[in-house]
Amino acid sequence: MKSFVKNNLPVDSIRRFLEPGPIVLVSSEWKNKRNIMTVGWHTVMGFSPSLIGCYIWNENRSFEAIRKSRECVFNIPTIDLMKETIAIGNSEGEDIDKFEAYGLTPLKGKKIKAPLIKECYANFECKLYETKMIKSYNFFVFEVVHAVAATTPKFPKTFHYRGDGQFMISGDSKSMKSQFKPQYL
Repeated sequence: MKSFVKNNLPVDSIRRFLEPGPIVLVSSEWKNKRNIMTVGWHTVMGFSPSLIGCYIWNENRSFEAIRKSRECVFNIPTIDLMKETIAIGNSEGEDIDKFEAYGLTPLKGKKIKAPLIKECYANFECKLYETKMIKSYNFFVFEVVHAVAATTPKFPKTFHYRGDGQFMISGDSKSMKSQFKPQYL
């Protein structure tokens, strides 16, 4: 086993090690105004029902739209949308229609009004499931009510934010399935 030499780390830097998953584009619609926001702070919270937890800053335009409409779509972009994803995160939905500005195609959802993003690898239609942590922590809990994903590639190249403008690219995969007990897969 490898041993590491370690130094003290400022606690506000730990996110570079713990970012939970790929950057996602969260789309919403309220009173015929659609928006997209870039999100890196989300986590799977349950399997049945399928739950996703997500931090949304209360100064973000999407915060109120999602709180009031009680729905959104988690869209999973791949690395070919990295520049657009960063630009979406750096822009205000009050000023522009982000679908038009960044050449993205809105698609009608099956179970909610918020638009899906056609160019993303996967789209998860969500309804607000739990509201107790919104006021205190700006933390939303959603239930995935419908999901679609591309069939190829099997393991898409998504990107994960490490802070300070740095990203990690995923995509390579190694199966260790034989090492697991079936109930833990």
